[in-house]
Amino acid sequence: MKKLLVKDRKLRFKFYNIENRHFVLKSIFKNLNFFMLIRWNAFVKIKQMSSNNSKVSVNPRCLYTMNKKRFNKLTNFSRYTFFKLLRSGDISGTQKSSW
Repeated sequence: MKKLLVKDRKLRFKFYNIENRHFVLKSIFKNLNFFMLIRWNAFVKIKQMSSNNSKVSVNPRCLYTMNKKRFNKLTNFSRYTFFKLLRSGDISGTQKSSW
């Protein structure tokens, strides 16, 4: 599991750097104050960036169990971990419903 955590961290760091680079190049390309050649070179570099470094390639995982299955887009926990945190009272603003 530690290998998976390290691999996931590396992948997220790599994606973060690529995303920042893409943002800078795109802002250069959209800025009309730069010369046309500089803007064109930024556009070419954006197009040459690999398509496998997209946001879709990064799998959202649970922070505790590294499980791929998340039941909610708003939280970074798997269902099991989320209910465990609810029961222990670590997530504020929730209470146990009676059934």
